[in-house]
Amino acid sequence: MALPEPEPGLVIHYDYLWTHEAAVGRDQGKERPACLVAASDSAALPRFVVILPITHTPPGKDTVGVEIPTKVRQAIGLDDARSWVIVSEHNVDEWPNGGLAPLPGRRGVFSYGFIPPSLFAQVKATFLESSQQKRSAGVRR
Repeated sequence: MALPEPEPGLVIHYDYLWTHEAAVGRDQGKERPACLVAASDSAALPRFVVILPITHTPPGKDTVGVEIPTKVRQAIGLDDARSWVIVSEHNVDEWPNGGLAPLPGRRGVFSYGFIPPSLFAQVKATFLESSQQKRSAGVRR
């Protein structure tokens, strides 16, 4: 199956590298759902994407996140546990990249689908706000 086009709001299965992992020299993270928040123009080579992690861990005092509603988690096939898109850190990677992984048990399928536009607008706005307030950190992959 072909890789999906990198469009904002797409939830992929990705080897996300947290900033604290990169700070100690790691270059690989844990495969997890992650949300694309931006992609460079398709004519640009290489093409870059900004990827936000999705986690079951609620945001703490130093992290900012947007909770994914139960109905959205169910619609895109995430598990039943509460989940957040963390907007206070991100990975910047080329597209396609070696961090993309097939969904567990679904060989050749690399995406869960899209979060709804209203939720994506909230994620994007909160990400931009965190970036402007210098409360966001990134890892260039």
